[in-house]
Amino acid sequence: MENYKVTNQHTLFLFSSLNISIFGLLCCLALLCMPKQISAQDHPYKIYVHSGLIEDSIEYLKSINYWNEKSHHEEQDAPRIILVASSKHWKHRSKDVPVEVKKEIFYRTITPMVLFANELILDDREQLEKINKKLEKEQTLNPAELNYLQSKAEEYGLEVIADLKELATLLLERVDIIPPSLALGQTAYESGYGTSRFAVEGNALFGQWTYSGKGMKPKEHRANKGNYGVAAYKWPFDSVRSYMKNLNTHSAYQGLRDKRAELRRQGENASGLVLAETLSSYSEKGITYVKTLKSIISANDLEVADRTYLRDEPVTLIVGIDRADEVEKIENKIEDLRASGELDRIIKEMRLK
Repeated sequence: MENYKVTNQHTLFLFSSLNISIFGLLCCLALLCMPKQISAQDHPYKIYVHSGLIEDSIEYLKSINYWNEKSHHEEQDAPRIILVASSKHWKHRSKDVPVEVKKEIFYRTITPMVLFANELILDDREQLEKINKKLEKEQTLNPAELNYLQSKAEEYGLEVIADLKELATLLLERVDIIPPSLALGQTAYESGYGTSRFAVEGNALFGQWTYSGKGMKPKEHRANKGNYGVAAYKWPFDSVRSYMKNLNTHSAYQGLRDKRAELRRQGENASGLVLAETLSSYSEKGITYVKTLKSIISANDLEVADRTYLRDEPVTLIVGIDRADEVEKIENKIEDLRASGELDRIIKEMRLK
């Protein structure tokens, strides 16, 4: 497993069996089908419950105009879908389809979450840029702006200093997007296209290590590396955001942030292939890891994701289950959660805004 240190971890949960609750459904990766829409009360999210058949997955992607593996390089938009639970059978069922089909399902599942996570980062960056412009004009920040600046500094691992101009500059180097092609290449590499034990058991899409004592232990644990484990997450989306936060905060990836900031100053966009060059510290394999990562990005035309945007539409939460005959039962349970207000609480906990 790739060597990766995590600074800010969410509460860790593992889910090993299906039980009839939204939390018990949380496993790992695959977009599954035969949808029925359920609207949560008082918010714009839609929910689809799916059975676990690969062919149904493809039919669903076609139904939302998001499938054509032969024109992968032409993809320019993506639906606002977020996987919150999936069938454990992806690891085995994906073996029965051509590799390219397996990859397409995987990439098209992950891409919207990567774009959405970047969108949230850009929302913060826009606010910080407004604050920075006021500081450049020697204007005084109001209490809300000052609190925002300080809270973001703490969130992104920076010491709050008296020089607010410098603080804003340092923050803008950290609060920035990760090229989708880079994220897609790394999650494919680290999770084995969603089939690794850590991905299946803990939504661990990027092989991130934690020394909290709560991580999933590798089968071949190396004592000389300390009390490490692979960080697990409640939702796949949390894994995406944690990955981005680590690249944006950990000292090992200062080179990535420096290169990205340099390209911004030059008016250029940072590509996955360019920033991949800075990630020799992500893995014990060093430069070999970088070469393999770049090969994955190039061979799969992943840089098209750097030019892809999310559609202007409500977010759809995808709930995949293992058995088709359980669909109605899960739909009824979600309706119960909606009626009780629990569904709203769960979605709020996912921090989608």
